[in-house]
Amino acid sequence: MTTQTLLIELGTEELPPKSLKELAQTFLAQIESQINDASLSYESAVWFASPRRLAVKIEQLQENQEDKVVEKRGPSVTVAFDENGAASKAAEGWARSNGITVDQADRIKTDKGEWLLHKATVKGESIQSLLPKMVQQAINKLPIPKPMRWGSTRTQFIRPAHTLTMLFGREVINGEVLEVQSDRLSQGHRFHSEGLVSIEHADDYEKTLSSAYVMVDYNERQQVIKQQIEKAAQELGGNALVDQPLLDEVTALVEWPVTLIGDFDQSFLAVPAEPLIYSMKDHQKYFPVMDDNGKLLNKFIFVSNIESKDPAQVISGNEKVIRPRLADAEFFFKTDKKQPLEARLSSLESVLFQKQLGTLKDKSERIAALSQFIASLINENTEQAYRAGLLSKADLMTEMVLEFPQVQGTMGKYYAIHDGEDASIAQALEDQYRPRFAGDNLPEANIGCAVAIADKIDTLVGIFGINQAPKGDKDPFALRRAAIGLIRIIIEKSLSIDVTALIEHSIALYGDKLTNDNVINDVNEFVLGRYRAFYQEQNISVDIIQAVLAKASTAPLDFDQRVKAVAHFKGLEEATTLAAANKRVGNILAKFDGQLLDDVNADLASEDAEKALISDVEAVEKETAPLIANKEYQAVLNALAKLKTPIDNFFDGVMVMADDEAVKVNRLTLLAKIRSQFLNVADISLLQ
Repeated sequence: MTTQTLLIELGTEELPPKSLKELAQTFLAQIESQINDASLSYESAVWFASPRRLAVKIEQLQENQEDKVVEKRGPSVTVAFDENGAASKAAEGWARSNGITVDQADRIKTDKGEWLLHKATVKGESIQSLLPKMVQQAINKLPIPKPMRWGSTRTQFIRPAHTLTMLFGREVINGEVLEVQSDRLSQGHRFHSEGLVSIEHADDYEKTLSSAYVMVDYNERQQVIKQQIEKAAQELGGNALVDQPLLDEVTALVEWPVTLIGDFDQSFLAVPAEPLIYSMKDHQKYFPVMDDNGKLLNKFIFVSNIESKDPAQVISGNEKVIRPRLADAEFFFKTDKKQPLEARLSSLESVLFQKQLGTLKDKSERIAALSQFIASLINENTEQAYRAGLLSKADLMTEMVLEFPQVQGTMGKYYAIHDGEDASIAQALEDQYRPRFAGDNLPEANIGCAVAIADKIDTLVGIFGINQAPKGDKDPFALRRAAIGLIRIIIEKSLSIDVTALIEHSIALYGDKLTNDNVINDVNEFVLGRYRAFYQEQNISVDIIQAVLAKASTAPLDFDQRVKAVAHFKGLEEATTLAAANKRVGNILAKFDGQLLDDVNADLASEDAEKALISDVEAVEKETAPLIANKEYQAVLNALAKLKTPIDNFFDGVMVMADDEAVKVNRLTLLAKIRSQFLNVADISLLQ
């Protein structure tokens, strides 16, 4: 069986850098899927990507499909022939469709009779005949939101296509994709290579392109860039800010990475570091450098796509480009400081939060009042919380935030400090947006927690209050992120806050703006729905989460304490038996239509196992009462675990559904009492 390396490369104009990696990975996935569907074996498959190409290489690919024997069953013998043995029209028509005569047909016997059968050998197709269609289908399935046309054709792709390389070993596979005829030619570096380069063998792909100043392996190129940046930062005695999205984007922008160092005027460091950093990273794709104390240096690292004979000219050009950007930030900072944050509150009246819910000024006032309420619940300074809430959105009207939206809150902190506001208020202005994403830091202090919680609750209540709940993957107000952030802050900061109380207070602050009468339940259900994702990231199993959700506690810290208690309980050897017993009890009680007793009547107990269980339940109930009051849920479940043996003995030796109605109801009451004890923590019958 012949095997060779298959190379597919599509050469284009510069591809969108932020989507290059996804395009390449999807291209490989689609090609692999079709090769597997074609039953062609191969050893390995890898993808390549650079600014002007997507490529796939399949090692040791089988050249031809195996021949297949296809069986086609015809009519039954009783239908195929008449009483004289002559072939019927049905038999002749079937035989003709298969290119044979009736007497050439085989026969197959089954338990339902005998049938005509034709065995046809279908010759396997070669990769040469299959590949052009595979490549076209793979391209059709790439995630391209806005395809474009070029020239006079109606062909569409994300960027104009120029070359198509399809090699099986040394052989060019003929085909046309995107109106480009296949060849062995590929684009070298736009500046360092003259014209197209010829790839003689699929195995030579990386080596051939490297000689044309193209490092086609995306991951290798990224590793080289990262190492170069780290080396440059060490030379500067600092640490480069290398976040993965920026590294991915820079990797997708260059084919032959050359890392260089530039600097800017020391005076710009008087501006807060954050807008300078965003200007360097977002606008210029530079990597800022911090010293060992976390302070920004007046240096930056950038990755060039050319190996210049005079790198000083390249550095100078980039320094000239960044200077006006930093000058803008400096100008905005100086201009913004001329007016205190408080003076900007009136301008918030001109910006809508949501047309039915009012302006950002309205939202700020609601956040202030709700922050004050939350501060009272957690024994924090209510006046500071109110002030922080009132100023929370004021920096949105500054020139700096209008230019760099990413520094909202952060600039509020700097301007508040400049205005002479209390340090806790200033910090709260930055903390209000935390956590911004999974794994992000939480607010530093409780005043910031109060404002952050207030902001999230105000948004949740407002949007649900006008019946604009997220649908599918559409969540324009980021309510899911708000709910997760709310849960994280309350739990990880150990705040004893009931979400229902916050919702009710928020509703009152909205006045008559809300139209959803069920907003309390809707918001609570939405928040409860986020616990699954929150705990699964901590490797808490779904059954534990569901067991606690059955109690629907609307206090996140209380919910967390229950989850941890149930997780511990599940690890006990008694857990499996007690979970099954709880499920059995639940099923028994669900089928009972009568009225249970207010309490168990010990005088009605006749069996030893029944008397023992009543006694043990009473003892455990006395033990758990103060534990439940103190929310010591793990201790509660540890105490209830002692009931395993008496419960087992009860089910083994006592008939619950006794003939005597009074005895039966008494026993059911006992079981209900046991179940209610467990339900003080969670529904452990849901544990798997």
